[in-house]
Amino acid sequence: MSTDVTVILLLALAGFLIGGAYSTWKTSRPLSISLAVCAVLAAGGAIAWGFA
Repeated sequence: MSTDVTVILLLALAGFLIGGAYSTWKTSRPLSISLAVCAVLAAGGAIAWGFA
């Protein structure tokens, strides 16, 4: 798998997780916070992988 595809997939995962965090904020805040943390990790991984 090329680097570009991996970065795109990680960014897509981060967007999916942010959407999940936003939609669960009112019902389950701990789950929403954990989804947001995972989204930040995925986005950070995409950025780090893109510059590597």
